[in-house]
Amino acid sequence: MNKDHTTKRYVFVTLLNVIITIAEFLGGILSGSLALLSDAVHNLSDVGAIILSFVAHLISRRSRNQRKTFGYDRAETLAAFTNGVVLIVISVVLFVEAIQRFWEPEHIHGGIMLVVSIIGLVANIISMLAMHHDAKGNLNVRSTFIHMLSDALSSVAVVIGAIFIYFWNVTWLDPVLTILVSIFVLHEAYEITMKAANVLMESNPNIDLNSVNDIVLSFPEVKNIHHVHVWRYSDDFIMMDAHINVDRNLHADELENLYQDIGKKLKSELGINHVTLQAECERGRNDKMIVPCRGTMRIR
Repeated sequence: MNKDHTTKRYVFVTLLNVIITIAEFLGGILSGSLALLSDAVHNLSDVGAIILSFVAHLISRRSRNQRKTFGYDRAETLAAFTNGVVLIVISVVLFVEAIQRFWEPEHIHGGIMLVVSIIGLVANIISMLAMHHDAKGNLNVRSTFIHMLSDALSSVAVVIGAIFIYFWNVTWLDPVLTILVSIFVLHEAYEITMKAANVLMESNPNIDLNSVNDIVLSFPEVKNIHHVHVWRYSDDFIMMDAHINVDRNLHADELENLYQDIGKKLKSELGINHVTLQAECERGRNDKMIVPCRGTMRIR
């Protein structure tokens, strides 16, 4: 992912969403449309989320130092987690507001609502397309893309509602569409939040430990592997450290070659791209990779 291009996209999307928010606030006040005002609030929260993601993106570009020996990549994961939580809250609020609108319908000037909602829809689609390129390879960018997608879907709902309100005065359609959009956003936000939480908790990123065991023990010099930790540090790094039991007669240069060969095989077959191994002779020879500890499972 080209981070310079991503930076430019963030600046563009941020400015565009500020314009959308101002336009929808003015349009909502002039038309009396609660839907437009709600969408403006939605966009306002998204502007904050985009700025948060952008700041995290800039921080992640900083080099490693004595205080942050791993670097700053995880700043984007923190932003993705925060954005995911914000999206969940927004979805719940929109859902509740939609239910309330069934009982408290608002008189709306459909013409103004329709024009402003179309402008918002076009701008949201442009923002979404701008972030789509990097969304697959970066969790933080993906959280921003989901914000943009939710905005676009909200704008579609507002446009459709504006059309039916303007021509046929069908006010009940607006809360129905809002509920559907809220459910979709809630699902996407939950996935982002859980994925970011797993990174922050240093969970195993679906690496099969049996495969790790088979790969490491496929080298005849290795007699056992134990004290294994596998975790995803960021979108770009899956890390692993472990202790291996080896023959006593291995020299330092032979151990170095063994470490490199094991690391290459783990990377090519399982995608683990940062491997740290510690060689031992007898200690831990009979230990397993995972052992029970006080009713829970602990990596050893």
